[in-house]
Amino acid sequence: MRPLYPPTPERSAELRRRFAEEARSERPDLSALCLLVAAEADGALDEAGMDAAQMELDELAGRLPYRPGGPHAWAVALRELLGERCGFRGCAADYERLESSLLHQVLLRRRGLPILLSVVWMEVARRAGAPVYGVALPGHFVVGFGPPGDQVLADPFDGGRVLTGSDAELLVAGATGAPLEPSMLTPADPLEVVQRILNNVRAWAAARPERTDVALWAVELALLLPAHPARLRLERAQLLVRRGDFVRGAVELEEYAELIEVVDEGAAEGVRAEARAARALLN
Repeated sequence: MRPLYPPTPERSAELRRRFAEEARSERPDLSALCLLVAAEADGALDEAGMDAAQMELDELAGRLPYRPGGPHAWAVALRELLGERCGFRGCAADYERLESSLLHQVLLRRRGLPILLSVVWMEVARRAGAPVYGVALPGHFVVGFGPPGDQVLADPFDGGRVLTGSDAELLVAGATGAPLEPSMLTPADPLEVVQRILNNVRAWAAARPERTDVALWAVELALLLPAHPARLRLERAQLLVRRGDFVRGAVELEEYAELIEVVDEGAAEGVRAEARAARALLN
């Protein structure tokens, strides 16, 4: 596998402009957002490569049977095509690879994290007219077909295995130790999916202190989403300091301290102490 390298600053600025524009559109396009994330990670992913990924999703959708039936029939049709014939699935080693969070690489390798494999399932099924959506179970993303009263869940990470009610309960219990709640089965909107993908990228980078470059772009893309946790601003400031940009990092730490001072004066003073320490590194 070739090493990934970042896009040029000019290309990155254009990707981020488009990402922010798409995220704020009336109906955000999930595959487009995922490919913009991928292009921020992989400088070799150009416009032709992004178009090719979209065309592959179109082509896969064209191989599905025409209106196979209800939610269960759709789930089975997707499993047979993507899981069995095309070999899309995941394994434990996929959690160690950044490529597992990049849509174009998942399409190439037929491997990925549960949420990226679910994106493939959703985008192929949506193009074919299926009643499909993502379901953000705690610790494990799956796909759903049909309305709540007739919902069918499938696990793309397991090749599209159709889940029983007890299967879903075991997935949640294994991740959280808590029971499955009906609220966990509601459809996730595209921006929630993208936020979770970026969270996964940040978690991957956090386990690799030398990859602050990846952590920084993941945080900066997350900050472009219309709704995001304010704490991401603190994370970005701390990353700037870790990368040696002490002045900008200190300024952003001070700005964050002002933001939270009203609700948590003690935490604000702690952040100001971080800013003073960052400035001291200039001496």
